[in-house]
Amino acid sequence: MSSKQQFVKLNDGHFIPALGFGTYKPQELWCTCFRPELVRPSLEKSLKRLQLDYVDLYLIHYPIPLKPGDNDFPVDEQGKLLLDTVDFCATWEALEKCKDAGLVKSIGVSNFNHKQLERILNKPGLKYKPVCNQVECHLYLNQSKLLDYCKSKDIVLVAYGALGTQRYKEWVDQNSPVLLHDPVLYDVAKKNKRSPALVALRYLLQRGVVPLAQSFKENEMKENLQVFEFQLSPEDMKTLDGLNKNFRYLSTESFADHPEYPYSEEY
Repeated sequence: MSSKQQFVKLNDGHFIPALGFGTYKPQELWCTCFRPELVRPSLEKSLKRLQLDYVDLYLIHYPIPLKPGDNDFPVDEQGKLLLDTVDFCATWEALEKCKDAGLVKSIGVSNFNHKQLERILNKPGLKYKPVCNQVECHLYLNQSKLLDYCKSKDIVLVAYGALGTQRYKEWVDQNSPVLLHDPVLYDVAKKNKRSPALVALRYLLQRGVVPLAQSFKENEMKENLQVFEFQLSPEDMKTLDGLNKNFRYLSTESFADHPEYPYSEEY
């Protein structure tokens, strides 16, 4: 990463901001469009909506395919998700073709575990490696093993939920702990004369993670940029490492019975 330009270089030679917020958001291929013949039309539909010729980054949103159609979450009469049988390696090949066509600069994945990444990396005829893996990652879920694996393969780990998520009611248990209220985090923040949010972002940044700091408030966006103005000591980093609980805010239980469910593996 260039401390001057505050960008991270990807394995395909392109760059992404070291801190994602507002001005940079990757586009994602939704689970109902995993069939190879649906990938490019889905991307072109997004480009038309955005009024763009290409996007910087396009991701496979989740490793589990759903039945194609107009419903993002197709279900049967019992309310159970209707799944598809597409191999995401075939989906990946379609993304590679979109990159060759100039519709996207870089391609990656989201919510993949290390074994699923291995399947893409070991795929016969692989043309482009995933540049990143976007996953839930924060002080309560520091993803240390997955991060080490991604670094070993030159894949950038991108963190959503970096501050403990926006606590959307449909996805997050409202009784779950509020990360930014953690007393240990508060003490480290007070010691560094920074806000808990800035310290939580700096922790990820110093570990080589690209945090997505989702905010719609201009003052918060400006404050987030201060993350490049200080460093946490090794002692502070060790203290914050101790907050890991392998705790996920976002519920994906509806996928839990599927063989591709990414969180059945340790990392």
